[in-house]
Amino acid sequence: MIAIGDKAPEYSLPDTDGSEHRFPDGPTAVVFTCNHCPYALAWHERILDVARDYADRGVKTILINPNDADRYPRDSLDAMRERLGSEGPWPAPYLRDESQDVAHAYDAKTTPDVFVFDADGVLRYRGAPDSDHMDDAQGAVWMRAALDAVLDGGSPDPAETTPVGCSVKWKS
Repeated sequence: MIAIGDKAPEYSLPDTDGSEHRFPDGPTAVVFTCNHCPYALAWHERILDVARDYADRGVKTILINPNDADRYPRDSLDAMRERLGSEGPWPAPYLRDESQDVAHAYDAKTTPDVFVFDADGVLRYRGAPDSDHMDDAQGAVWMRAALDAVLDGGSPDPAETTPVGCSVKWKS
């Protein structure tokens, strides 16, 4: 489990096409998400907007689905591919954490659960994208503020919020 101020272990996971993506690698937003959670779905476009808006500033955004696909087939790799086929392309890769090793290492609690790392791979923010999944006008303000602070060489305030969403669906 990593905490604010800890350097994250580096990982590599496959996306829906099988390409491996290494992270964190420079300023990075890692978001644990999925296909079925109403919270993750409500925040989805706001998170993708952040990925679009910050890409030209050197921020890499990574979306990771860690859920047990045996119990939740809507979170399977095939379902992830289908979703990208109907909604894509996305401005961030959608990765599968089949072993759940990454989700365990990050102590991911919910979908979504946002982790913002600085250029050195140090965790600077962890929590929800903003305070209300039902209010699109918030625009993932906490996630954006954390990225702005990191890119400006500062520390986000708040550095941590309570992640809100469906629990990660752990394998039995």
